[in-house]
Amino acid sequence: MKYLQILVVFFGIMLTSCNGSDPQSAYVYNANPIYTWGYAEYFGLEYAKSGNQNHILSVSLFSAGLKPDSTGALTGVGQSLFFEDIYVHPTEILLPAGTYTINTSELPFTVRPGKNDTVGNELFPIGARITYYEENTSKSKVKFITEGTFSVSIESDTIYTINCDFKTDDKKVLKGSFTATYLPHYNKSLNAVVLAARKRTHRNIQF
Repeated sequence: MKYLQILVVFFGIMLTSCNGSDPQSAYVYNANPIYTWGYAEYFGLEYAKSGNQNHILSVSLFSAGLKPDSTGALTGVGQSLFFEDIYVHPTEILLPAGTYTINTSELPFTVRPGKNDTVGNELFPIGARITYYEENTSKSKVKFITEGTFSVSIESDTIYTINCDFKTDDKKVLKGSFTATYLPHYNKSLNAVVLAARKRTHRNIQF
């Protein structure tokens, strides 16, 4: 009887292992980053040649653990959120308040979804995406944002608040928020003047 009990326990352990009931814990990425600094870039009529007369901006947000080095490369541990193509009305040159939707319509208040795009024989990431810079660098990765919204509110003409509600390409929910009294805007349009002093509030951007 004792031998039979041992066999039952042994086969029970083997069955549990085969069924994957005790797998290694999946690596968990931060699903609600707090972004503490960032900037916007204005590209104007970036896609006018293709018939789109809306203005284009991009926004980059960073968590506190990330800082640029002397070459401009990010160092540290944290999260970087990038909205590559934000479509706004042709009257706008600054990021306006409102709710923005991730989709491919290219209408005002939409943002291009993230994906890999092939140019020649190379893959390039485009659109909305989050980059995780992890302590274990083998776990660092880019996740594309494929659906959802983010809202922008502006108080007293200077305080920007951005709240995110997304899903990534691996079907994970991604939140996140940003609040700061300073969101610099830089002019990267084709007719941009040389910007000597880059630090300015969004109301004092120089064109």
